[in-house]
Amino acid sequence: MIEAGGRSPRLPRVSVVLPIRNEISFIGRCLRSVLDQDYPADRMEILVVDGMSTDGTRTVVQALLRRRPAGAPPAVRVLDNPAKIVPAAMNVALGDATGEVIVRVDGHAVLEPDYVRRCVVVLRATGSACVGGIVETVGTGALGRAIAAAQSSRFGVGGVAFRTGRRLPGAVDTVAFGAYPRAVLTDIGGYDEELACNEDDELNFRLQQAGGRIWYDPSIRARYFSRATLGRLWRQYYRYGLYKVLVAQKRGGFASPRHLVPAVFVAAAAASGLVAVARRDARWTLPVLAPYASALVAASHRSAQRTGTRPALVGAAFVVLHVAYGCGFLAGLERWRRPPHTDEDGTPRTDPCHIERLPRSSPSSTPTTSG
Repeated sequence: MIEAGGRSPRLPRVSVVLPIRNEISFIGRCLRSVLDQDYPADRMEILVVDGMSTDGTRTVVQALLRRRPAGAPPAVRVLDNPAKIVPAAMNVALGDATGEVIVRVDGHAVLEPDYVRRCVVVLRATGSACVGGIVETVGTGALGRAIAAAQSSRFGVGGVAFRTGRRLPGAVDTVAFGAYPRAVLTDIGGYDEELACNEDDELNFRLQQAGGRIWYDPSIRARYFSRATLGRLWRQYYRYGLYKVLVAQKRGGFASPRHLVPAVFVAAAAASGLVAVARRDARWTLPVLAPYASALVAASHRSAQRTGTRPALVGAAFVVLHVAYGCGFLAGLERWRRPPHTDEDGTPRTDPCHIERLPRSSPSSTPTTSG
């Protein structure tokens, strides 16, 4: 067991990777939370991979680093990501990192001081290929807090353990801000740069197909700042739905049935609406919309009571989450009609990411919540 601020034999070197672009409002607190980790600083490095930010993000990073004592650990390096997308940033980092463990952290996130240490503990204890924990979604202003409440609700996002804060540790299909043995990422081919979105979902699905295990532990904790407006939330979840189709094509299926639910709802609502128009009778929409409306009202009030937000705003956030994702998914069915890794004439191309069986990794102790 690794104690806070202490040492144990052969602590792995950890590379914390921040793939960022235009994060001026959040990068300062994010980077400070990484610098404040209680993991031994001389066994950690931080790679800030900047997607050619235009909003002053890089200036904030450089100003923060100038205030640090020269040569103080952990080492911090700023790398360029000309492709401007997250998977490319992660592959840039993989080519430059010196750590045996890679921890990916978004610029919108703030880590608890023991985040890295607990990730290393749980990786060792479980022998997993990826570990992660609870991501508490927070927002600013009345609407931002309502959006955060919706993103933390089972009604809003399904049974996603890291979002809903499941109490018990265990195997899951995905985590956010995961920690990976570097060898695992190398063995499965790194990140897929054909995905401008959902790159973590694809990577974790590919990892499981290769025989790796993803482990969730609620003792690993971070905060994530949600989008502040319904318009930004719509764009975020539309892209999630859009690229989920491409992930499914690439991996030959879905990691969980929950990914299909919003699209089925949107398609059914649209179909019932068309029938209602054709029959000139709005009652045709009731079999779809009435149950959804009832569930929406109940879930909105539960989430509002739990988080101190306004039910109407939470309800609006729920609708945006579901409809944006569903519309994006349906648009993805059209956009990604052509199978991946083929040219316009159908000629197969080489898949940039391959699947090989990962070597078995034995846990060093019984998987438990690290304390």
